[in-house]
Amino acid sequence: MSTPDPPASARPAGKDGGAPQLKRALGPKLLVLFVIGDILGTGIYATTGDVAGKIGGALWLPFAIGFVVALLTAASYVELVGKYPKAAGAALYTQKAFKAPFLTFVVAFMVMCSGLSSASAAARAFSGDYLGEFTDAVPPTLIAILFVLALAAINLRGVAESVRANVVLTLVEVSGLAGSSRSARTPSSAARANPPG
Repeated sequence: MSTPDPPASARPAGKDGGAPQLKRALGPKLLVLFVIGDILGTGIYATTGDVAGKIGGALWLPFAIGFVVALLTAASYVELVGKYPKAAGAALYTQKAFKAPFLTFVVAFMVMCSGLSSASAAARAFSGDYLGEFTDAVPPTLIAILFVLALAAINLRGVAESVRANVVLTLVEVSGLAGSSRSARTPSSAARANPPG
């Protein structure tokens, strides 16, 4: 009984029996849109109203501080990726710097917890804040669970599919920000009809 040949994507790269090659799913344009979506995130929509209610006109200040911190982090990652071009992120850099496996584990665990809390915040914002505006027929907790399961299914399908979904969501985010910024600069019809004075 013979076994079937493995798919082309799982075959060794060369005749020498080297490691299998992965199909490239991310190009520079998709990667840039992925990073923009990662930076914008859901929080910009979920927290803006709460922050504005607490600090009023200085709403731009926390976002400016966050931008500076993100810029410094990005500059650090550019330097580290150039020095250690491997897929491991913060855990690899911690291991190279401190050579302490426990500290590396703690950093990797914290990165994982950060991803989990981001996903749960996005699910909560989608199920409670956004969808709650249209209907309250379905409990928000159930919607949040279904939202996380849908995202997990897209991620399990493959990197290319998850990045494409992320690009679509990023374009929705950017268009929403552009539309809200345009409407904030345009005077309302009531203000045009009743000018002050």
